[in-house]
Amino acid sequence: MIDKLLMYLSYPFVQNALIVGVLIALCSSLLGVTLVLKRFSFIGDGLSHVAFGAMCIAGVVGLTNDMLLILPVTIVSAVLLLRKGQRAKIKGDAAIAMISVGAMAFGYLIMNVFSTSSNLTGDVCTTLFGSMSILTLRRSTVWICAILSVVVVIIFVLFYNKIFAITFDEEFAIATGTNAERYNLVLAVIIAVIIVLGMNLVGSLLVSALVIFPALSAMRVFRSFKSVTVCSAVLSVVCAMSGMIISILTGTPVGSTIVAVDVGAFAVCYVIGWITGGARK
Repeated sequence: MIDKLLMYLSYPFVQNALIVGVLIALCSSLLGVTLVLKRFSFIGDGLSHVAFGAMCIAGVVGLTNDMLLILPVTIVSAVLLLRKGQRAKIKGDAAIAMISVGAMAFGYLIMNVFSTSSNLTGDVCTTLFGSMSILTLRRSTVWICAILSVVVVIIFVLFYNKIFAITFDEEFAIATGTNAERYNLVLAVIIAVIIVLGMNLVGSLLVSALVIFPALSAMRVFRSFKSVTVCSAVLSVVCAMSGMIISILTGTPVGSTIVAVDVGAFAVCYVIGWITGGARK
């Protein structure tokens, strides 16, 4: 099995897939802690459904680079949910559910009415749950993912203190002069980028797992925001790499395998936290 793994790792397309997978997992984990603490865990799922609808439209109109439509639509939806949610008549989970279900329904409807594909069911399943297409990424897609991932990491590092402030006490942050609206906008844009990137790895239905599971796993063991964030990033990268390697060796779906490894990591961290008392403090 080691020889087989080394043989696969010698192929450029496998190397590209691992690079993209690691970068996406790292970016997803950074904002996961903030989303969980701000009670926005479900927003990743909602935005992934919006991205699915945009992807369906892009496919119907024949865009060669569907990210030109998917990314702006997802960013606008994230901004509306995060910035306007507190002032809207339809708030929080209700707004997310409406946008989520509506976008997915219209996306699937459009695919059925206008699609010219001979394998519609297979296309939908691939979009929702991911596929081995991560192993056939074009060089341009790899570069786009790499650049966007680096930008996300840089923004998170630069605004770490502000993100920390609005995560734990947004009202106090505003009282001390922090422009919470601006940094919530930054969060919205980053979340949208992460969701769009993550769809390439695990599909639209499973992408929220990349955001939530590493953060929840780290919280079982550590207490401080910084420790949880670092642990979440490490867990996310390790689980993504492990899932992709297992998928390559066994032929299982990439997205489902990665999420299964994340679930296993959560179970291990939960047991560790229970033994050490970390989960009860």
